[in-house]
Amino acid sequence: MFLKAWAFALISAAAHATCTVESSNVDQAYRSMYNRDFSGAQQELQAWEQSHPSEPLGPVSQAASYLFAELDRLGSLQSQLFVNDQQFEKRKQLAPDGQTKSLFQNAINRATTLAAKKLADDPTSAAAMLSETLAYGLEADYAALIEKQDMQALSYIKQGRRWAQRTLALDSMCYDAYLALGVENYLLGIKPVVVRAFLRLGGAHVDKEKGLDELQITAEKGELLKPFARLLLAVAALRDRDFAKAITLLRGLELEFPGNPLYRQELAKLESRPS
Repeated sequence: MFLKAWAFALISAAAHATCTVESSNVDQAYRSMYNRDFSGAQQELQAWEQSHPSEPLGPVSQAASYLFAELDRLGSLQSQLFVNDQQFEKRKQLAPDGQTKSLFQNAINRATTLAAKKLADDPTSAAAMLSETLAYGLEADYAALIEKQDMQALSYIKQGRRWAQRTLALDSMCYDAYLALGVENYLLGIKPVVVRAFLRLGGAHVDKEKGLDELQITAEKGELLKPFARLLLAVAALRDRDFAKAITLLRGLELEFPGNPLYRQELAKLESRPS
């Protein structure tokens, strides 16, 4: 019995290890991004890519650093944009920096090329599938938040969800993949009833509560995307006017990532609101 349990534990650990490439450098790069140190993240990822040229996680993470640096430059990371539906619908198409856009797209292309090669060599590579999931999620963010191409973003979201499902079918402990499922279910699940019905006909997943549960899984058990899931849950709490929960989540992020003033600014708004 003991041997069976030990063997099961080894198999589970091996499966989990396929999800992301263990590296303190990649983890530190994501922590730098959450701390709003995008140039530091880019340097860390560039060095990691050079020593891991066949891994798609490097370039897809580099794409994330370019995207969020650009969103930060354009002032598009404040929560109010996402809490207020009218403000989001009326958002302007932004003027992206051409060089950053080129760097972003080149990183996405490198990541998807490497992921495809990795899957051709090993169709059970959860790491490659997770990289594809992340790539489509980043493409969706760029299309929606910078180019205001909502239909194109929806297409990317659905493709990212399919890759996330494939990832989790192979490795149920790849908790970062739940973020893609949660984003689709939650963001589309808060649309008006008529819009949700239309989205369902198009094959989208539109279940707000299920989306929150999926985001919670990443927020509790994820690796690279755990803080991002907590931030999304804070935005969801603000939308539901659950200010106590939003404050708890933002305070945790502020303590963990003191280099990012956005968490402090959002907390200040909440704590200064009329009782």
